[in-house]
Amino acid sequence: MRGLRKAFAATPVLRGIDLVVAPGERLALFGANGAGKTTLIRILATLARPSAGSVAVVGCTRGTESAALRRHIGVVTHQTYLYDDLTATENLRFYGRLYDVPDLATRIAELLARVGLAGQARGLVRTFSRGMQQRLALARALLHRPGVLLLDEPDTGLDQQAFAVLASIVAGLGEDRPTVILTTHNLERGWLLADRVAILARGRIAFSAPKESLDVAELTAAYRRHTAGAA
Repeated sequence: MRGLRKAFAATPVLRGIDLVVAPGERLALFGANGAGKTTLIRILATLARPSAGSVAVVGCTRGTESAALRRHIGVVTHQTYLYDDLTATENLRFYGRLYDVPDLATRIAELLARVGLAGQARGLVRTFSRGMQQRLALARALLHRPGVLLLDEPDTGLDQQAFAVLASIVAGLGEDRPTVILTTHNLERGWLLADRVAILARGRIAFSAPKESLDVAELTAAYRRHTAGAA
């Protein structure tokens, strides 16, 4: 991201984001409500257009190469993009066909087991709890082995058991481990999931540091310092 800006009408939200995330790196992005975290994720996912600046993902430039870029991205947002009247397996089969996923049945079974939903493979999504839907949305996002995984508050509605599933997946993505950018309001959970942390305040990256350089208490102090009185 270089000079990334976004305004809604006359209200600026992102005021010049400069950020590089290395291949395979896991970045946790924190910020107060209204700081622009979701807007940033939506721009990276090609769901929204920036007002200015540039974005490149796995060598593809957002805009002229957006269609190609989408094939390299997996997204989990507040909206699950799941079909309520289809089963877990049917949802994954639908998306797998869109992405031409090879050996699809095996891949679906593998991912359902990975997110702890193998026993609910034939269950209708509308009968699932919020946490189960989030886990299935994560399986959907991973289905085509994306190079970049965008997680917008993926821990929302997750109990400790469901969060443990999420953490184990993000920590152990294996050979096809994507670059991960996630947002969350929970500093401790974000710190646990990340290799690097960053704080978005006043439309810019106000703080960035490797996880190993600070503990949760130091991250909390930095968050309070940089977000005091700021969106």
